[in-house]
Amino acid sequence: MTQSTPRPLDGITVVSLEHAIAAPFCTRQLADLGARVIKVERPGSGDFARGYDQRVDGLASHFVWTNRSKESLTLDLKQPAADGILESLLAKADVLVQNLAPGAAARMGLSFEALHARFPRLIVCDISGYGEGGPYEKKKAYDLLIQSEGGFLSVTGGPGDDEMAKAGCSIADIAAGMYAYTGVLSALMLRDKTGVGSRIDVSMLESLVEWMGYPMYYAYDGAPPPPRAGASHSTIYPYGPFPTGDGGTLMLGLQNEREWALFCDKVLLDPALASDERFNANFKRSENRDVLRQLIIDRFASLSLDEVVARLEQAQIANARVNDMHGVWQHPQLRARDRWREVDSPAGKLPSLLPPGRNAAFTPRMDGVPGLGQHTQPILAELGFNAEQQAELAAGGVV
Repeated sequence: MTQSTPRPLDGITVVSLEHAIAAPFCTRQLADLGARVIKVERPGSGDFARGYDQRVDGLASHFVWTNRSKESLTLDLKQPAADGILESLLAKADVLVQNLAPGAAARMGLSFEALHARFPRLIVCDISGYGEGGPYEKKKAYDLLIQSEGGFLSVTGGPGDDEMAKAGCSIADIAAGMYAYTGVLSALMLRDKTGVGSRIDVSMLESLVEWMGYPMYYAYDGAPPPPRAGASHSTIYPYGPFPTGDGGTLMLGLQNEREWALFCDKVLLDPALASDERFNANFKRSENRDVLRQLIIDRFASLSLDEVVARLEQAQIANARVNDMHGVWQHPQLRARDRWREVDSPAGKLPSLLPPGRNAAFTPRMDGVPGLGQHTQPILAELGFNAEQQAELAAGGVV
C-alpha cells in the first residue's frame, strides 16, 4: 500500500552498525516512523542474531522481531576499501547508531568527536553495557548479565535463595533500545534548534536501573528490599495467579480496601471475610498471604475460569487470563483492534505486530525483513559504484 501522508521521520537516514537486540530494537522503531535504516553487516555472516535460532520458517525469532523495514548492506569494516563506502554513507546520513564491542567504534575512527569534525549535523548514538568511563567501561555485557548487575534478579523469581528468575524477554536490551530510540528523537529535535548533531551515550545498566526505581526506593537507606514473590506482587495481596477448577489460571489484582470488600462480597460470596482481623488491611493480607491464598483457591475450586472472570467483571475487579504465547497470537483484543499485518521476508510473508502508540495522522512503515546483503548492490549504485567496481569489491570480500 502506498503511503499517502508523511511519516514523522520521512527523509531521515540512519546508518546502523548493530547486532543482537538493543541497537536493532532502537533502529527498527525509527524505521517504523519512516526513517531509512541502512544496516551494515559483516559479509558472509551478518548480525549474529541471524543465527540465534530457526523458529520463524527458518529465520531467527530475535532477528525477525527487530529488523523489519531495514536495508542490509554487507561491508567488512576491517578492510581499508570499506572506509570510503562508510564515509560516503555517513556524509548523507542523519544518525549513526552503533553497539559494537566497547571501544571498537572509536578505534575505527567513528567516535563522535572524530565524526563531528567532518559531519557536524550527524547524530551519533552509542549503546553499550555500562557506558563510557568508570571501571566497567570495557566489560562485556549481555542482557542476563545486566539483569544481574542491575538488581533485577534480586526481586524476581520465587522466595528461596536459589529461586531467582530472569525476565522471559531481553528486558535490559529492550530498556536500552527504548532510551536510544527516544534519545535519537530528542537529538533530532535539538538539531532543528541548533543546526548541529549531538552524541547520545546509552548504557544498558543505567536503562535497567531506571526501571528498578520502585524496588530501589522501597529498599532506601538500608531498608529490606521487596521479597521475591514469584508471579505475585511482593507487597500487595491478593495480587497474583490463582488456579481455577477447570485447570485454568487467573491473574487477580486488588489494589485497595474498596476492591477487597467487593471481592469478598461478589466473588467469594463471603462479605464477612472483608472484616476478618487477618485480612482487613493490605499489610495484614500480605503477611497472611499463605492462609488467604489457600482460602481463595478453595473457593475457586468449584468454578471454571470463565465463571471466575464473570464474577470479577461484575464486581469490577481487575483480572487477566494467564496466556501462553499461542494465546497471545490469538488474542481477541489484538485482532479486534486490527493490530496484525504481513511483511515480506526471505522466508515469505510473516505476521508482524503494528508498533504501539497508534497515530491517526500516519500509517507506520511495515516493510520486509531483509536478507543478508539484500540491498548491497542498489546502495553501492546509489553511492556511484558501477557494476565492475561492485564486482571487484565483492571479489575482495569487502562487501
